[in-house]
Amino acid sequence: MKRSLSALLALGLSFTLAILLTTTVDSSVYSQSYPAVVCPPTMSGLSSQISVSSRKTQFQRLENRSTKTIPFNALRLPVSKDSLVISAKGVTPVVWQSRSGSWAGGAICSGPASSQWFVGGSSDITSRGRLIVINSGLSEAIVDVQTYSENGKQPLLSLNLKPKSYSLVNLDALATGDKSLTVHVLPRSGRINAFMIDELGSGLRALGGDLVNPITAASKTLVIPAIPNQLPKKGKKSTAPKTLRILAPSDVDATFTLELLSADGSFVPVGFNSRSISAGVVSEFTLSPKISATVFAARIKSNEPVVAAILSQAKIKERTDFLWSTPTPALVPMAIAITGLVPTIVFTSDAIAVKVEVTFINGKKTLATIKGSDIATWRVPKATRSISIMQTSAETHAGALIASDNGYGYIPITPGSLLTRVEIPHSNIRVLNP
Repeated sequence: MKRSLSALLALGLSFTLAILLTTTVDSSVYSQSYPAVVCPPTMSGLSSQISVSSRKTQFQRLENRSTKTIPFNALRLPVSKDSLVISAKGVTPVVWQSRSGSWAGGAICSGPASSQWFVGGSSDITSRGRLIVINSGLSEAIVDVQTYSENGKQPLLSLNLKPKSYSLVNLDALATGDKSLTVHVLPRSGRINAFMIDELGSGLRALGGDLVNPITAASKTLVIPAIPNQLPKKGKKSTAPKTLRILAPSDVDATFTLELLSADGSFVPVGFNSRSISAGVVSEFTLSPKISATVFAARIKSNEPVVAAILSQAKIKERTDFLWSTPTPALVPMAIAITGLVPTIVFTSDAIAVKVEVTFINGKKTLATIKGSDIATWRVPKATRSISIMQTSAETHAGALIASDNGYGYIPITPGSLLTRVEIPHSNIRVLNP
């Protein structure tokens, strides 16, 4: 009996020693960084400014064959033509473009995207818009552009882009004669970003324009946090109606419900409870909400994944401009540069509690806390360089509305690039002595 027990103990000790001797310690080392972000080029007749958080922020011009970067040496840089690739290091730059006396719009400069949906633009005779597809990588790229309209799915367009280059596609060539576009940009290879300019005109008469911000993916729940609602002036009965544009890109029809949220409360407009739309067809609906607040938000819930945006008209110095308010993902801790802009940021959630750090141009900092239910607005102080979301309540969404001399624009409050982690290869003597 004693011999058997001793044998079992010896056997157990042998297994334990074998495990200990063959166990290795994971000593992997990782490198963390923010991918460089890309800003759109400036088309002929437009002016463009990019806001950054530091004069030392490095950038390079897209079509410069060299990869050498140089500092901005400014907090807001006018860009005359080329697209810029920026090492923003976690602080998202903002680009503001305009056509003098006609329109203005904003967008965030973003990192490479695996999918982008643009809900906006048209392909009829009034369209002067363009889709800009940028390859900021050092290898050739292939990109598929799939367009949908009120007449359904259109033929696929494939683009081949050289390294460090961009391609311009006129919107009126994507679905000639159609009025309501939704465009899906899907890269097959390359470091790809896309931007859309929706600009309308009739003869020599400008009808406004905007930069259409992209949506990453179709979803069953979409939140559009900031929609302007300019109240009618005396003698006028109502404001211009809004337009909801929505698409179910799958092969299955969808049923959605639209809920509006404002300081007046939340409600479902008449006719927007369990509304049906056909798969693959862009649908538009007119919204004329009776709201006394100057901004509101929208929540869309669908039984199938959808993409959507809301078109609004805005009066600027007796001129009419328009803007596309697009959905945003839930807010996360992040920073965004807004030098030269004074946005009104709109937050929406069942219970809003957001702490923001404001950095001024002179370097001073201050904290602001935004609280509320359903919707809350916060006017960013003048001379602000950047804002940082320090803490945020769950399922809170945010967007910014910006007025300028030339027009009115919208910017989603979401990071342009996310921190990535890459394992650093390291030597192991066991490779040589197995």
